[in-house]
This record gives sequence, structure tokens and C-alpha cells, in this order.
Amino acid sequence: ISVTQVLILVSTLVILVSLLYLVNYTRLGRAMRATAENPRVAALMGVKPDAVISATFVIGAALAAVAGLMWAANYGTVQHSMGFMPGLKAFTAAVLGGIGNLAGAMVGGVLLGLIEAIGAGYLGELTGGVLGSHYADIFAFLALILVLTLRPSGLLGERVADRA
Repeated sequence: ISVTQVLILVSTLVILVSLLYLVNYTRLGRAMRATAENPRVAALMGVKPDAVISATFVIGAALAAVAGLMWAANYGTVQHSMGFMPGLKAFTAAVLGGIGNLAGAMVGGVLLGLIEAIGAGYLGELTGGVLGSHYADIFAFLALILVLTLRPSGLLGERVADRA
């Protein structure tokens, strides 16, 4: 484990705790949650949904930029199309944990990483050498299909009642 990887892990933990604090304990976080629940009612309560949505996209873009910097620091290379597969995996992790649940997305990401690592480690042996570890993505998307089939709300997601 290199110093860069330790710094990436520590930075990630600090960012995740900061994001949890922002969403759960600040006025902007309350406005985000209210806007996500019902933008019209939030607007009636004094929240400006357009400003909240803009702030949310700015935060998301900043987090994506930090992730790109971490990727570049770890792998030493950057290109314009490098974010597609990590973005797809992030979506898969969010679905695994439960869309709209930050803690669930974190748990989903760790679980997805473990599934891929274990799958890549044993994939060659399980298939008699036919498939190598570069087919590890199969396990991530099989896990996604399995969770969507058995528990569409995600592992930590809540069941939401249909609105009348």
C-alpha cells in the first residue's frame, strides 16, 4: 500500500463525512432533502428549488473533479473518457445500497468492491482458466441484476408507498 493510496483513503473518508454532515445538518442539506421530496412544497416553504438544484450539481461536479484527481494520482494517467466505467460502477453502488441513501451508497460501494475483488481473484479458477480477472465487471453487474430483481429499493433502501 503506497502513501498515495493511504492519502486517497483518508481524503475519501473526510469528504464522505463532510458530505454526510452537509446533507444531514445544514440548511442547504435540509433544502436539498425537501426539494428532492417535493419541489413545489419546498418552494412554498421558502426554498428556491432552482438554486438548490444548481448547488447540488456544483457539489457533484466538484466531487467528480476530486475523484478524477485521486484517480490520476493513483494510476498516473488521465484521459477524457476515463470516467465512464467508474461512473457506471458508482451508479451500481448507489443502486446496491439504495438510491437516495448516502450511507447505503457507501456500503454499496464497499460491497461492490469486495464482490469484484473476490470475483476477480477466483474467476480464473472457477472457469478453468477460460475467463481471466479482466472479466471482473461481470460480478458487479450480476450483483446489480440480482439486487434489482430481489430488492429493487436496494439493500438499505426504504420501501416507498405509491402516492394517491
